[in-house]
Amino acid sequence: MRLQLSQLRYLAIAMALAATAEAQERPYSVTANVGVHTQYVYRGLSQTNEHAAIQGGADYTHSSGFYAGTWLSNVSWFSDTNAGTSNSLEIDLYTGFRKAWDNGLAADVGYLRYQYPGSYPSLPAGTVEPHTDESYAAIGWKWATLKYSYAFSDLFGVEDSEGSDYLDLTVTVPLTDLLSITAHAAHQDFTGASTAARLAATTNDALYSYDDYRATLNYGFAQGWSALVTYTHTNARDVGYTVLGNNLGDDQVIMGITRSF
Repeated sequence: MRLQLSQLRYLAIAMALAATAEAQERPYSVTANVGVHTQYVYRGLSQTNEHAAIQGGADYTHSSGFYAGTWLSNVSWFSDTNAGTSNSLEIDLYTGFRKAWDNGLAADVGYLRYQYPGSYPSLPAGTVEPHTDESYAAIGWKWATLKYSYAFSDLFGVEDSEGSDYLDLTVTVPLTDLLSITAHAAHQDFTGASTAARLAATTNDALYSYDDYRATLNYGFAQGWSALVTYTHTNARDVGYTVLGNNLGDDQVIMGITRSF
């Protein structure tokens, strides 16, 4: 049977409404993001030796609070540090549960795997492959979040660093509907003593533990689009973090643009 134009129009509207209702009834959501930044800085340390970074990820979130996702970025810090390695990519895999209450409180617990695919034929004494496993727990109230991360593997390539932890406080203040500012302060602690540390009669803590600080201005200028500028500072020691003549924890200014779907 051939439908009249008006009937087709009503049918299209009905189908769109049905699709919208179905989406609203789904107990889960899937989102994605992509970004380009002047460099990748994580926990105050440059991961790309001050070169540009392309990043992206995807997340699955269920109404029960369960979530899982992945995130990727180009990196160079480990291959810059260790000649002969071929790693140029970071892949993060994470899963957990989060809960928010009407009074502004929120909680989050989960697991995060940092994977660095590549070849590691000959690593110096005190260095292991950088793959890292962390568990984390966070509690938030309105604009502030306190988060604790615990490594139950060696941390980012440092031998004998299992049990290292990272404690950070992040406060995000909305200035307008489109503009916000974020302040972050944290401490990265390293445990144990790698072979390199023992040969130098010291510990991982003395070589690698540090504080880091960050301030970010974020502007949402279109549907799903945002631009940001970030300033970072650490007190990371030259002896533990100098790569190709530069301290990875030197002060940095990073600019970027991201798109969420």
